[in-house]
Amino acid sequence: MSLLVVTMLVLATQCKTTESKKTTETTDLDLNYQVASARQFLTARNTDHRLTEIGNVRLEEYDQPDEHYPTIIIDPNKQFQEIEGFGGAITDASAETFYKLPEAKQEEILRAYFDPVSGIGYTLCRTHINSCDFSSASYAYSEVAGDRELAHFSIEPDMKFRIPLIKEAMAVAPSGLKLLASPWSPPAWMKTNNNMLQGGKLKPEYYVSWANYYVKFFREYEKQGIDFWGLTVQNEPMATQTWESCLYTAEEERDFVKNHLGPALEASPYADHKLIVYDHNRGVMYQRASTVYDDPDASKYVWGTGFHWYSGDHFENLRHVNDAYPDKKLLFTEGCVFPFDYEKLDEWQWGERYGESLIHDLNNTAVGWIDWNILLDETGGPNHVANFCYAPVIGNTQTGEVHYMNSYYYMGHFSKFIRQGARRIICSSNNDDILSTAFINPDSSIAVVTMNMTDRDMEFRIWHDHTGVPLSLPAHSISTTVLNQD
Repeated sequence: MSLLVVTMLVLATQCKTTESKKTTETTDLDLNYQVASARQFLTARNTDHRLTEIGNVRLEEYDQPDEHYPTIIIDPNKQFQEIEGFGGAITDASAETFYKLPEAKQEEILRAYFDPVSGIGYTLCRTHINSCDFSSASYAYSEVAGDRELAHFSIEPDMKFRIPLIKEAMAVAPSGLKLLASPWSPPAWMKTNNNMLQGGKLKPEYYVSWANYYVKFFREYEKQGIDFWGLTVQNEPMATQTWESCLYTAEEERDFVKNHLGPALEASPYADHKLIVYDHNRGVMYQRASTVYDDPDASKYVWGTGFHWYSGDHFENLRHVNDAYPDKKLLFTEGCVFPFDYEKLDEWQWGERYGESLIHDLNNTAVGWIDWNILLDETGGPNHVANFCYAPVIGNTQTGEVHYMNSYYYMGHFSKFIRQGARRIICSSNNDDILSTAFINPDSSIAVVTMNMTDRDMEFRIWHDHTGVPLSLPAHSISTTVLNQD
């Protein structure tokens, strides 16, 4: 029996109490929160621990935290942003790979990702409008040049793999999925370079048609029984890529939202869809966000700012945007590690990249985190421009085997234990080598995620209101400790 199957069986029997009860509001929390029990779950390098529950977690009376002993101080009475969810992207590549695997492995992957008890409980997923680099070919839903009314619009390319996989994922997730849609490029005939690839811009004469394109996409997916939670204006609007791409300055994106996309959505049945701007790296996100938010006629349509991780960390820029525009949300919409090398699937750095970003993004007010492809094949694809990368789950379409990278487990330390509706709470560390964040769930359980990227084992303590929880954090490990009042 594989380690993953063992882990899933253990979690299925032991972790039911971590599921959130939607009838309980975190804001109704008794201010006299008393920790009565604790459970620690661990993933560690050079061990068999993969989201494994560690027994014998005890509580102790501890009046004053020691300045020199590693301590995580939490305060559930100070609550911040509410979590929308965690998840990954269901791309053409993910779906095509999925249906090339044996049916038993397909079922395993669905449970591993979307079941909150036996798996890691994904609730927020992204997909693409038209093709992206992780498609086997480049395509648009309207290929007829000059089709301003979109009379020839068809989502037929999505019907073979992607739509069936989205439906299967929705069926496994008990509370459904929040789906986010992003375009990589309009059809070639709408663009200045007459090509879906290599950048280019949307021609002004097609602004109206392109805005209606989003509405048409939502309508056609709705006919398939798939509803969306939100959309981004454009994937990576500052990058001329060898794959599908389209460029907007901040002002161009603002004006397209203000004059075309916002009004088109408002006039449609999809006015409640969360509209997200930017959808690119953290570096200049303040300038991109402020350009839109400082214009009230554009800002009124926009829910928040999406961001990626491909050009520096710049975690503090999230805080700057939140400080300036606290009514707007921040959502991590894409990240992956690359270049792909099948021989390096088990290198520990991949998961640590996820954990470090997740903790910093959440502590800087992100309301959710969406990984890139949920599944890729043994080549890191398929990908029609050879832009191969890793995914947390790799399916070998030649052998039928499925490999779970440690990034899958690192993601699980957040998505499994920090549920939709959870609120971030104060989580203050006195040790620079322990990264940490903490959330209180709708059922009043508290999830404290801690991470050790050093080469040495560490002892530390979680402290709240004269109660200490002494714990161990091995070298290169991540841990989630779930605290309960009873």
